[in-house]
Amino acid sequence: MASKSALNGKLVVLMGGSGFIGNYVAQALLARGARLRIASRHPERAFNLKPLANLGQIQFARCDVTDRNSVDNVVAGADAVVNLVGAFEGDLRQIMGKSAGWMAEAAAKAGATSFVHVSAIAAQPEDETEIEYAAAKKLGEELVREAFPQATVLRPSILFGKDDAFLSMFAQMIRFVPVLPVFGPEAELQLVYVDDVAEAVAVALEDPGQHGGKIFELGGPERLTMMEINRRIAAAQRRKRTFLPMPDAVSSTFAALPGTPMGKDQWALLKQNSVVSDDQPGFAELGIEPKPLGLFLDKWMVRYRRQGRFSDRAAS
Repeated sequence: MASKSALNGKLVVLMGGSGFIGNYVAQALLARGARLRIASRHPERAFNLKPLANLGQIQFARCDVTDRNSVDNVVAGADAVVNLVGAFEGDLRQIMGKSAGWMAEAAAKAGATSFVHVSAIAAQPEDETEIEYAAAKKLGEELVREAFPQATVLRPSILFGKDDAFLSMFAQMIRFVPVLPVFGPEAELQLVYVDDVAEAVAVALEDPGQHGGKIFELGGPERLTMMEINRRIAAAQRRKRTFLPMPDAVSSTFAALPGTPMGKDQWALLKQNSVVSDDQPGFAELGIEPKPLGLFLDKWMVRYRRQGRFSDRAAS
């Protein structure tokens, strides 16, 4: 596969590459023979990738995306750049907005042939100050496309994977709590498998002539409400649970409290749903068939069952 890929031997810089999605993107690119530079505040978190790389195929670089010189240094010499940086805390307009623009400018200066910017499905409110996360993502897209017009922008829905922060959080609560509140029970999500998004990144990098300068919205094949997701997790754990739909007023108050697992931006985004529109191309145009949650959930929830792999159903 590596010898046939246009990425074979090319240096790809993964900005924010030590995170959840970065692990999967790195694997997709290593399999294609690309040379990787993992740039992150904590590059050591990606050391688990070392056994997957050939000698000299992977490099780790410490980078602060709020420092322009730091960004310029790690992007220098790149054939391609992928921006995977995301956050819900801190100066979001800097981290996901201005810094994204710096990356694109540095990539253009380095002579990179392709740039992939991983954004998010986040409907823009009329007043952009209402949802800081959405406004920052929008700013990042604008600055990237201004500095690197042939950049590919990917807008995935909420990602899921074996050890993600989304399913794991609900799985833990369902495991221990018999009665659980559900915030935004009717909110619709098109959960998207992280491996499919990683494949989309690789495909876009391989053929910037076809995919560059475009925006792709990436969602899974199913539209599920938050209530349905909770019920599916409970069923996969073989547990009977009572789920209580929470009124919006209670949910918004909860999200405004410090130290809660859901912040006010996350609550506002949840209420807007996270599904693809009909305005942009998606997985089909990238030649990818997205996988549904049901393909994995039953297997992943085995460890949360009462007897784990020794439960009657698992053993049979």
